[in-house]
Amino acid sequence: MRDALAPSQTLDADSLLRRVESLRRFLRAVDGLLPPDRLTGAHTVVERADARLSLSREHTVVALAGSTGSGKSSLFNALAGFALSPVGARRPTTGEAHACVWGSLDGANALLDWVGVLPRHRFVRESALDGNDHTALHGLVLLDLPDFDSVRRAHATEVDRLLGLVDLIVWVVDPQKYADRAIHDIYLRKLQSHADVTVVVLNQADRLAGDEQEAVVGDLRRLLTEDGLPDVPVVATSALRAPALSPLRMLLEKTVVQRQAALMRLSADVDATADRLGELVGPAAAEDAVDRAAVAALVDAFAVMAGVPAVVEATERAYRHRAAGLTGWPLLRGLRRLRPDPLRRLHLDLPSAGPSDGLLDGLREDEPAPVAATSVPDPDASQRSAVKLAVRQVADRAAEALPEPWRPGVLDAARSRLDDVRDSLDTAVAGTDLGLRTPIWQRVTGFTQWLVTLAAGIGLGWLIVGYAIRALGLPALDYPDVGATPLPTVMFLGGLLTGGLLALLVRPVIAFAARRARRRADQRLRAEVTTVARRHVVAPVREVLQSYARAREAMALARSDHA
Repeated sequence: MRDALAPSQTLDADSLLRRVESLRRFLRAVDGLLPPDRLTGAHTVVERADARLSLSREHTVVALAGSTGSGKSSLFNALAGFALSPVGARRPTTGEAHACVWGSLDGANALLDWVGVLPRHRFVRESALDGNDHTALHGLVLLDLPDFDSVRRAHATEVDRLLGLVDLIVWVVDPQKYADRAIHDIYLRKLQSHADVTVVVLNQADRLAGDEQEAVVGDLRRLLTEDGLPDVPVVATSALRAPALSPLRMLLEKTVVQRQAALMRLSADVDATADRLGELVGPAAAEDAVDRAAVAALVDAFAVMAGVPAVVEATERAYRHRAAGLTGWPLLRGLRRLRPDPLRRLHLDLPSAGPSDGLLDGLREDEPAPVAATSVPDPDASQRSAVKLAVRQVADRAAEALPEPWRPGVLDAARSRLDDVRDSLDTAVAGTDLGLRTPIWQRVTGFTQWLVTLAAGIGLGWLIVGYAIRALGLPALDYPDVGATPLPTVMFLGGLLTGGLLALLVRPVIAFAARRARRRADQRLRAEVTTVARRHVVAPVREVLQSYARAREAMALARSDHA
C-alpha cells in the first residue's frame, strides 16, 4: 500500500485548467451530435471544476461519510474538540451537513456557500487556549455528512450531492457493519478513479482487542481490494480515546499542508469523465472522408430528380432545331419557327444573360425577362426513394470509421438540408449556361443559303420577265449563256440545287454538333448538381467529421496527464 494520500506527483493547477478546457472543447465539438444524456456528467465536471478552482485553494474540504451508527458525528466532534454535531441513540441523527473550519474564515465562507452548508451549521475551530495544537490543521474544512443509509431519502440525496463537491472523502465504518454491501456496492466500488482522494476509517476500534483489530483491518483491506481500491489508506480510530485519533489527525494534517487534495479530486473527476467518454471517440478519421462512389451515386440521384436527363435531351433537340432553322432553306424557316423550341418548353433560361448568351438565342427585346425556374415535373416516389437511399449511403460510408454513437449524427447531418434541395436543384438547372451558341459555320451557312436563294429568286424573276416580254410580242431578251444554258436558268436551278445540297451536307455536321452540345450540357448540369449535392449533403457530413476530429483531439489533451 502506498503512503497515505501521498500523490505520485505534484499536480499543477495550470495543467489541470488546460485539461478542463480540453474537456470543455470536447463538449462544444460534440454538441448536438451525441446523446445529451451521455454528456451530462461531463458538463457537471466542467462546471464543478470552474467553480472549485475559482474558490479558495488554501482550504481543503474533507467529508466524513458513513452509515447510521458508524460514529462519524462522534469522530467529527472528537477531531474538533467540541460537541458541534448532534450525537444520539435515535437514528438518523445527522440530517444536515455540519462544517468545522480550522483557521480563518476568509475564503472558507464562499467555499461553504458553494458546498451548500448553512451558516448556522458552520463552526470555527480557533481558541487561544489551544496554543499551536491546531496550527497544522489550519485550512481544513471538515464536514459531517448525513447518513447515506438514512430512511429519509432526502438525506441520501444530500450525501450524493456533497460527495460530488468535496476534496477528500473519509469513509467511516464500524467493526459491525464494515462489510455491509451497501457502502461497497453503492459507493466504494465506484470510486476506483478517486482512490487518491479516498480514505477508509475503521472507527470504534477500541471495541476490538489487538488481534481482533488487526484481523478486521485485514479483512477490510481485502474487501477494498475486491472493490478495486487496494491502495486506499485504512486507518483504525476511536472517538473515545485521543491517542487513537492520531493516525487520522496526522493524515489530515498532511493533506492540509500539501494543498493537493482539491486538485487531485478534480483531476480524478476529469480522469473518470474521460474514461466514460472514451468510447465516444475512436481511431482517427479523415475530415473529408466521404466516399467518392457514394457521392457519385448521390449526384446521379439528384440529377434524375432535377430532370437533368430531360434537359440534356431537350438541349440536343434544341440544337438541332436551331441549327436547322439557321442553315435550312430560308423560305421554309418560317414554318420551322412555328414549332416551339424544346428548351422553351422547359422554361429554361438565364435571367441575367443577354439574348446571345442565354439558352434561347434570338429572344426578342420586348419579351419579358426570363425566370430562373424550370417546368421539369416534380420527382415521383421512386426518385425520392433513390435520393434518400443515396443520402444514407453517403452517411454510412462517412461514418464507417466513427464509433457507433456518432453515426446517427452523421445521418442527421446528411439529411439536415434536404428540404432545400429541390429548389436549389431547380435554380441550378435553370441558371446553368448550357453553352448553346451560334457557331460561325452556321452563320456562314445561313448567309450562303440566303445568297443562293437570292440568286435563285433573281434567276426566276429574270426568266419570268423574259416570258412576259415574249408573250406580249416584244423582242425577246438576249440572255447571257453559261455554256449552252441561259444564265437565268443557271441561277434559278443552281440556287435551288445548291441550297438543297448545302442543307443535306450540313445535316451530319449538325447531328455531330448536337451530340457534343448534349455532352457539354450534361457535364455542366452535373457540375451544378454536384455543387448542390456537396453543399446540401456532403458539407454537413464533413462538418460532423471535422467535429469528430476536434473532439478526438480535445479528448486526447484532456487525458494527456492521465496515467
